[in-house]
Amino acid sequence: MREDSLRRRLDKRKELGMLRTLKVHSEMVDFCSNDYLGFARSPILYKKIEDYCSQNRPRLAGSTGSRLLAGNSTFVEELEKSIARFHKAPSGLIFNSGYDANIGLFSCVPQRNDLVLYDEYIHASICDGMRLGKAETVSFRHNDLEDAGRKMISARNPGNKRDIFIAVESVYSMDGDRVPLQEMAKLCERYNAKLIVDEAHATGVIGAGGAGLVNDLGLEEACFARLHTFGKALGCHGAILLGSDVLRNYLINFARSFIYTTALPYHALASVKCAYELLPGADKDRMELNDRIRQFGEAMGVHRPLSTSPIQCVIIPGNENVIAVALQLQHDGYDIRPILSPTVPRGKERLRICLHAFNTREEAGSLIEILQRIIR
Repeated sequence: MREDSLRRRLDKRKELGMLRTLKVHSEMVDFCSNDYLGFARSPILYKKIEDYCSQNRPRLAGSTGSRLLAGNSTFVEELEKSIARFHKAPSGLIFNSGYDANIGLFSCVPQRNDLVLYDEYIHASICDGMRLGKAETVSFRHNDLEDAGRKMISARNPGNKRDIFIAVESVYSMDGDRVPLQEMAKLCERYNAKLIVDEAHATGVIGAGGAGLVNDLGLEEACFARLHTFGKALGCHGAILLGSDVLRNYLINFARSFIYTTALPYHALASVKCAYELLPGADKDRMELNDRIRQFGEAMGVHRPLSTSPIQCVIIPGNENVIAVALQLQHDGYDIRPILSPTVPRGKERLRICLHAFNTREEAGSLIEILQRIIR
């Protein structure tokens, strides 16, 4: 494709109000990032990482290769075991990001005759993984157990031995609502389907010690696979897929996003280790976060979808409209970004507001006052 063709496509996106650009808003009050507990800016975590790395100085700055070549170590394997124990899973495999993990899992595990049923609001990384795979894929209406059940029944034709995989998120990244996980697990058990749960936005925030929704509900054995990311509440980078020893070995052999990439370096892994050591003791941070969530929910009421997570949103239909409101909020000193179609359906454009343990009641209150004036 020539550059003039690229330019035409960019110009078309700009005309539609859909052009994405990179911005830096470092001086604003953060209501945008996924740093829910403030770990990414924590001087305690920073010092802990610094001390650990100085006391256990690695021989190399980089990993020097993929895990299957030069990039593996006893350190990363022990870290995988430690994280798996924390989440009460048999085994785990670290990937360079949650995107890489979902791409790897969904592109290689479901086979040609299999079916992946997925919530219509599932993350783009899972959609991309399914596109690379060979299985049939069918969506069900968001959090709709009846629709999911009907599609499981239709997939279970007599004599059909296909595997059925169900893909859901603990907390959905756009509306911030939870999956009805207990009911979904029962549905999977009834129809012998394999449940896959993306815990990206639940990690660190939900459950005892921030272990996630699956652990909070005691559904570890009901899951075929779980994803926990390190780049949100943990303030680090990377992700881990949890499951059986067989699943781990299978991914090592068939997940291309694991096989053909340079491994995470020692410092990134040490950061994850230190963050996990701090996570169980972060109850005060979780309490502060939950206080901001209650404050926002009580004040905004019907003006936003129901969410008891850090992710809150205010629907402002139309790309141009929501961009204008976001720019006004940024001018007032609040780092809030608009979510445009086609990332969300047309007419569902929104302000995506992320609450944090470090946001004060005063900051949240001032933001709420501005929002109430805008949407009145």
